[in-house]
Amino acid sequence: MHVGYHKSFSTSLQQEMELKVYGSSGKPFLVFPTQEGRFFEFEDFGMVKVCQPFIEAGQMQLYTIDSIDAQTWTHPHKSVPDRVARYQQYEHYVLNDVLPFIHDNSGYSEPIGVTGCSMGAYHAANFFFRNPRQFNALLSISGVYSLNLFLGEYMDEELYFHTPLAYLKNLQEPEYLKLYRQSQIIISVGQGAWEDPMLEDTRALQGILQAKQVDAWFDYWGRDVDHDWPWWRKKMAYFLMHLNL
Repeated sequence: MHVGYHKSFSTSLQQEMELKVYGSSGKPFLVFPTQEGRFFEFEDFGMVKVCQPFIEAGQMQLYTIDSIDAQTWTHPHKSVPDRVARYQQYEHYVLNDVLPFIHDNSGYSEPIGVTGCSMGAYHAANFFFRNPRQFNALLSISGVYSLNLFLGEYMDEELYFHTPLAYLKNLQEPEYLKLYRQSQIIISVGQGAWEDPMLEDTRALQGILQAKQVDAWFDYWGRDVDHDWPWWRKKMAYFLMHLNL
């Protein structure tokens, strides 16, 4: 399995950013880390090993990137507007730096997939729903789809458009809805320890997509399924068998 490391200066963020590449052919998947996580955690916690058979078979590639959560949603002192502004810079980095790199490196010209667990699932879903021309597959595991855990009940116009449970509820754009309906959407959550906020948001997201007639697979695992890596590895192994690669 080919493994590559890349480091570059992001003009959007004005800092060095790192990523890793696993594989050299197949459908690329952009991987967001968990809360305040780094680009190497997907490997460190065994998720790359779970994906390895599909990578070695030339069915998929992984591009694992850094978060800047500590500069945005989880920053303890910044005002919410400042956090949103910094997150928008992160969005520019992903769309203007990472995605062109993925397409150039992979030679893949079609929309790609996106995935993540926990806070990474929030990022994956937010990027997917905001950018359906760039992404056509979403695998979101144990995610939140609002930012209440970090920001409370605060809402303004800019934050609204980074809160999937808010902007999707009122979305009427025909092109976006058409692209969602043509994509593969898998949303999973457990019902065990530390999953309550994720379970609540997942149910809310399911109701919104059903009302929009967007077909998505919402998979609720049992009360023994906790918000933790051992279960996420099991879920990844399971859902990889159902992804359109």
